[in-house]
Parts: sequence; structure tokens; C-alpha cells
Amino acid sequence: MDWPVWEGHGPLSFIASIDCAALPSQTLDIDLPKSGTLLFFYFDGQVDGGEALVLVEDRDSWAGARVLYVPEDADVPDRETPGELQPYPLVPLTARVEMTAGEPWHPRIREVFAPGAPLGQRYDHPVCTQEFLDALWEFDDTVGHQVGGYAHPVQNPVEIEIAEAVLEGKVSWEDPQLSDETGSWVLLAQFDSEDAAGMMWGDCGALYWLIRPKDLTDRRFDRAMFTWQCS
Repeated sequence: MDWPVWEGHGPLSFIASIDCAALPSQTLDIDLPKSGTLLFFYFDGQVDGGEALVLVEDRDSWAGARVLYVPEDADVPDRETPGELQPYPLVPLTARVEMTAGEPWHPRIREVFAPGAPLGQRYDHPVCTQEFLDALWEFDDTVGHQVGGYAHPVQNPVEIEIAEAVLEGKVSWEDPQLSDETGSWVLLAQFDSEDAAGMMWGDCGALYWLIRPKDLTDRRFDRAMFTWQCS
């Protein structure tokens, strides 16, 4: 296939690849392929000096982020990076299994402790106390690179951002439809700013790709949604 391009803007930068066969699939909470490679691309502003932004609330910009899946037995040639782009340096990474914890206002956690509580807000339960939040952030205080698990947002829950965009911002936070949509997305992968690769997403931000479990099972990575956050 051709190198991914955002029509009218330019080629997307290659951000990361994941060797699915190297991951401990038996411990993951998402149904990734047992083999093959996932490739992540993002329009990072190199071509236009950061004029055009990929924003989840702007449907016209969604083509600025893509996930490609290459099966293990695919016949693939090497492809040079488009001349308009300066490729990021190769930084080999290995993975380790870690527990992740969602924040109390994550939709799935909220439904356990406070069904029907306002979306994205604190509710009357000890998990929303400042003492618990401090302990939670001490347990996991960095964003990092991650496959599966609970996303580590820099700002608000990324699931809510995705749900609002899918519903075109037409429903309020009090609408059950937004809550249901928010709970139907899982983290595929997140990539933090990375000094070793010269990657800086805004002000020490992170890139997030989310997907519905059914689309993941069907290997419809073209339906993955993207958002990014920075401090």
C-alpha cells in the first residue's frame, strides 16, 4: 500500500511498530493478533510547521492518524520515508507486564462504585477522596508507552474525548448515551513523549489510539480512533 497521507496536507510520520508475537498475549486485557505487526502513523507537523492539527473533535483531521496491521505472512517491501519528512531515530524497546489502574471517573470504574453518577466528575465514594487519588498517582505517576490496560491521561479521560467526538458533541455529559459510548472504547496503545527518539507531543504530551473491542476482534484497525493530550 502507499505511505499513509492526510489528503491536502501531506504524509504521516511513522511513530512506532509493535511486534504482536513478542507480546504476552495471555496476560493482555485486549484481543490483539497473536502475530503480525501494528504500525502507527501521525501527522506531526513536520510538513507545515505545525499549522494543521489532528484533533479528535475535528472529523476532517481524523485522516492525520492511522493504524495499519501487517499480517506475519504478508509479502512486504522496504519503503523509504517520504522526502518531506525527517524520520525519527530507531529506538528498540522491550515490554514488561504491569498492572494499570483507572482513575475513579473512568466510566467502567464509576459504574462499579457509583452507577448513574455524573460522567467525569467526583462522586460520593472513598475512591474519590484526595488521599486515595494521591496514592493512585504515586502508584503510577508517569504516562509512558503502553499497550492495552487503562490509559494514563495527561488531562481528562481519553475515552470521554473519543465518545464526544463520535457523537459529534451533540449530547451532554448528563446524557446516558455519552456514558454508554464512553464505556465502549478500550486503549489500543499510547505513546509518551520520548527523548531518545526526539519525540515531543506538545508540552510533554502523549498520543492515544483507542478501539472498540468488536473492531479489535475483527481486526478493523482502520476504525481505531486517535486523540492526544499535553500538559
